[in-house]
Amino acid sequence: MARPIAKLTALFVLAASTAQAGEFDTQMAAYLDSSVRGWASDPIIIQAITAQNATTASFDQAQIDGLDTSWRAQVGSSDASLIEPVITGPVADFLRANMAAAGGKITEIILMDAKGLNVAASGVTSDYWQGDEAKHADTFGVGPDAVHFGDIEFDESSQRYQAQISFTITDPASGAPIGAMTVAVEGEAFM
Repeated sequence: MARPIAKLTALFVLAASTAQAGEFDTQMAAYLDSSVRGWASDPIIIQAITAQNATTASFDQAQIDGLDTSWRAQVGSSDASLIEPVITGPVADFLRANMAAAGGKITEIILMDAKGLNVAASGVTSDYWQGDEAKHADTFGVGPDAVHFGDIEFDESSQRYQAQISFTITDPASGAPIGAMTVAVEGEAFM
């Protein structure tokens, strides 16, 4: 019985805090700087984004929409030919290793290219194209130092409170934006 009461209490706390949007941004920024940025600029990340950008640079919106439609159709299907390369392999393993090292604070990681298409992810995402969402538009679309903090919200699929910290990934040599990363964090850690 204690668990439903705890969730109800957290819901009331969350409801009270949503009126003060951005209340936890300082804590999330500190977490980003102390626990994420170091590994988010690892060469494996930079190389993966750079390689995918070379492939997707010429994609138009129709191609992107087609890929996104294919991805959505493959979620939960035995044909996951578009999804599998994103959630398997060395880059996805690297993301999951850093997620595990966070001791439960990180619930999901998505790495995106310049178009907002998934490069790698810690698990299956609901869509392939993030370019129309704040996690990409308010980071890569803004510039090299851009960060977007999502509100702490109850996630139905994971049955927990979480927030998304999204930020631009830059080329270490030039400082130019090359992609973005979203790190979903356990919301209760910041409440």
